[in-house]
Amino acid sequence: MKLIKTPTKGMNDYLPSEVALREYVKSVIVSSYSSAGFCMIETPAVEHIENLTGKNGGENEKLIFKIMKRGEKLSAAASEDELCDSGLRYDLTVPLSRYYANNSAKLPSPFLAMQIGNVWRADRPQKGRYRQFTQCDIDILGDATPTAEITLISATAGVLRRLGFDNFTVRINDRRLLKLCAGACGFSPEEHDKVFIILDKMDKIGLDGVKNELLSEGYDAETVDKYIALYTGAEDVSAEDFTAKLTGDSAEGASKIAAQVASIMRCAAAATVGGCKLQFDPTLVRGMSYYTGTIFEIRMDGYGYSVGGGGRYDEMLGKFAGQQTPACGFSLGFERIVSALADSGFTVPAPERSVAFLADKRISEEDMLRMCADAAALRAEGARVLVTTKMKNVYFQKTKLSEEGYTEFVEY
Repeated sequence: MKLIKTPTKGMNDYLPSEVALREYVKSVIVSSYSSAGFCMIETPAVEHIENLTGKNGGENEKLIFKIMKRGEKLSAAASEDELCDSGLRYDLTVPLSRYYANNSAKLPSPFLAMQIGNVWRADRPQKGRYRQFTQCDIDILGDATPTAEITLISATAGVLRRLGFDNFTVRINDRRLLKLCAGACGFSPEEHDKVFIILDKMDKIGLDGVKNELLSEGYDAETVDKYIALYTGAEDVSAEDFTAKLTGDSAEGASKIAAQVASIMRCAAAATVGGCKLQFDPTLVRGMSYYTGTIFEIRMDGYGYSVGGGGRYDEMLGKFAGQQTPACGFSLGFERIVSALADSGFTVPAPERSVAFLADKRISEEDMLRMCADAAALRAEGARVLVTTKMKNVYFQKTKLSEEGYTEFVEY
């Protein structure tokens, strides 16, 4: 039987040049986040199925790669639900919550965590959307103050600047504000999540599209009209000006939240070297239902998708630890950033010296010893050194090595 040489659908092989770019981006991310005080942690790729299906992952819970039980346990399974006891993680937030609950006594408070690792979702593959991809998260656990949001935003903006991007905007909103606005217009709390999913389509279907979809779902026409009026002309408006439209019991609470959002934006901009463009966006929703406060998302000019996002999720850790722990996180779109750099023709900075030793097939032991010693000495000085056999067409060989960044050649 002939074996299949292509990767599983939705998963990728990476060429050496692609791996070099990915590793370079990782190194910049780790260095930048480490300088902001974040510590690298690792969690397993496999999680308990109860954790993955615990209503913390929103739509992602429909995309779990489930792992079947093994041996006698599998044979004894009486139903489909009993066939599975674990699954591949679909994000890094659920594993982090379990990790913190299990290790909090050994960790500082607040705890600044950094994770870079593969996640898996049984999604429909398409450009920029894979079934296995790398996520890069930073989270601050144990800090209920806006300092957490400011640190996360400024640290992530700093990563993008170090990678050469300056065409990005951090959009900010607050889930509490979304709920107040929906409630003030007449939507019940039970209707909020569905209403927010429709509102989140604003940038694709426009205000009229949002209105028509809300009406098609059977919501009261007067309630929908109030809601649409609230968001009419809300582009490029400040948080304070947007909430000024609210009246009644919601107005005071919304005003306080808006003031906090505005303060976070000012402080995050000041905390970012070179500045950071921030924009209040009252239509920003974020898909995860576990967000409880501030939410944010990064967009880059010329790209129709976000390259990062996150927010505050103060209630999730309590489900693992048994007590409420404030938490806020930011996930950087690693795959999209790598893709954007590749599209721009970015090349990974080469070491100061890249030397290729080309050994003749009939090289003597004496010359081999000398060549190996010279190569070792150069590596000790920090140079990148390749030792390889000289090809018959040495000109072609040197051309290919030059494309890989080698600038010096020593023939033996």
